[in-house]
Amino acid sequence: MNSLPSHCSVLIVGAGPSGLMMAAQLLRFGIQPVIIDVKTGLTNSSRALAVQARSLEIMRQLGVDAAALEEGNVVKGLAIHEDTEEVAHLDLTSVGEGMSPFPYVLILEQSKTEKILLDYLTSNTCPVYWDTELKGVSSTEHSVAVRLRRGDIDETLTCDWLIGADGASSSVRKSQGTAFAGGTYMNRFYLADINLKGQPDGDDVRVFLEDKGFTGIFPMQRNNYRFIGILPRTLRNRESVTFDDIRPYITYASGIALEEESCYWFSTYQLHHRVAERFRNRRCFLIGDAAHVHSPAGGQGMNTGLQDAYNLAWKLSGVLNKEYHERILDTYAAERMPVARALLKTTDRLFTIAATQNWLISKIRNWLLPKVLQKLWKDKSIPGKLFARISQTGIQYRSSSLSVHHSQAGQVRAGDRLPYLRLFDEKLKKDTDLHSWCSKPGFTLLVIGFLSQRDVHLLAKWIKSTYPSQLNFYYLPPSKANQHIFDFFEIKEDKKKALMIRPDMHIGYVNDIVDIELLDVYLKETVGWKK
Repeated sequence: MNSLPSHCSVLIVGAGPSGLMMAAQLLRFGIQPVIIDVKTGLTNSSRALAVQARSLEIMRQLGVDAAALEEGNVVKGLAIHEDTEEVAHLDLTSVGEGMSPFPYVLILEQSKTEKILLDYLTSNTCPVYWDTELKGVSSTEHSVAVRLRRGDIDETLTCDWLIGADGASSSVRKSQGTAFAGGTYMNRFYLADINLKGQPDGDDVRVFLEDKGFTGIFPMQRNNYRFIGILPRTLRNRESVTFDDIRPYITYASGIALEEESCYWFSTYQLHHRVAERFRNRRCFLIGDAAHVHSPAGGQGMNTGLQDAYNLAWKLSGVLNKEYHERILDTYAAERMPVARALLKTTDRLFTIAATQNWLISKIRNWLLPKVLQKLWKDKSIPGKLFARISQTGIQYRSSSLSVHHSQAGQVRAGDRLPYLRLFDEKLKKDTDLHSWCSKPGFTLLVIGFLSQRDVHLLAKWIKSTYPSQLNFYYLPPSKANQHIFDFFEIKEDKKKALMIRPDMHIGYVNDIVDIELLDVYLKETVGWKK
């Protein structure tokens, strides 16, 4: 068993997707965290299944997107059945085209996502301390002390900051006395991972609408499928339910005959919907399921936790590296709590309708939903809007104190995620994209429009003398090859635009003029950059 240090800058409790992503992001910024988990190692069972485009963009920055794509399965379509008859089919192959380098939903088991992130930590010499339980927390304005149980041994550790990524039953959250308001869905659900050989439509998600709820089938790799549904009334109150008990119901709902030996993982559970009353208390933060839990509608839960970590890590590392004033940490909760609350409201409504067992409502849903979706899909603008919401690429922080918008253009505003746009790099003479330009750790100053050589030199000199690290600079001059970017940002002829891109690929600052003094004011006064 590896020895724990007596002190660390950041202690992360929980080695699920959110905790592992938090550690990975901190490593990108030069912070070596300590991460612990009460489990003895990674588990092969998991409930989260969908990895959205925004999460894949984050993985791309880490260089692990290829591993995710290799292990996952891209969803090509959504087939809706009433009883066993297909009543609607939606083509998902092009809904997000041009909006992200990953214009789709990836089916990837949570256990595989965790393994990919753990491999990243291992390659960066950041171990997970397994079989380590948090027993108590004592925090002040200046440090945090924790009591741990490792096997049969009690230990103590101090840290500068504590991150609670330890799930819905978070010990960190409970240690802070933070309320976790919400509720529990009435129904019990089942989850079965099943190997089906020779099944058609292996890239489609299939949903079977029933009067008593629904059954969903999600395609994984190697003829493996995940079945999710509501336990029948006859089984709802039984303490122990096996796959053998549920197998006839699955066959009846889907029309697929199942062999007993085809199921390699089965579980029953209840679902909750809750949000913590605060995401920070002094030096303790909550991320992922420790901060919010949702229904599985739209595959949002795990992905939201990954974005929590993405949002917090660059701010916390900047404070630890003595680059930013500590007040920037207040923007974590200010930006992420509205996202969690809005998501909770949306997914709760959708899931309540999907899981209803009210005879009348289910009849209306089963008749109306396929027709509405088919009609919406004919409007070319609707699928893109749905993709932006489900993929989480549409999340914005326009009301954040870090968002400063000094531009007459309104299509892209400060606080928005940097749009994914292909471009031609005039300097390197090769094709690339804005996300690749802004993928380095730190802020990126992006100037679009004509600058004289003198102005380019002055900007570069200012950055080198004032912000020698963590501020990158890219200049995109007018050209026929990149006119689409000028059009997207509403930059008229002979005009220019200055954008400051945050480390999490959201736009912090937009101005129709390029002024070093104003850029400096944004970084020093708004961001709180000390250098």
